[in-house]
Amino acid sequence: MEFLGTWLATAIATAAAIALVPGISAVGGSYMGPIMCALALALVNAIVKPIIEVLSLPLTIVSLGLFLLIINAFMLEIAGSLSVDLFGSGIEISSFGAAIAGSIVISIVAMIVGPIIGS
Repeated sequence: MEFLGTWLATAIATAAAIALVPGISAVGGSYMGPIMCALALALVNAIVKPIIEVLSLPLTIVSLGLFLLIINAFMLEIAGSLSVDLFGSGIEISSFGAAIAGSIVISIVAMIVGPIIGS
């Protein structure tokens, strides 16, 4: 049940990123795009992100944690393309700068919406 709450919070946060960040757009519908991207983002964050974080630990330490923004943007890029390829709907990101801004927006909105939903 906790997964569904987290998925819903991430879907709302992804919809907020689509609305706020100019370089991010929904593919396959304004509702299904964020929902499928949130599912792909959950899969990528569970499988790929821990490996990337361990491998980039020296860069993260040297940059005092700022490199995690780059990792989050990269995970959003992967999730966006994965959701469009697998599910036929998701998000399309035009540039890496848009991915960085989108990852910041998704993190902040999910942090606010998550406790309200109860995830």
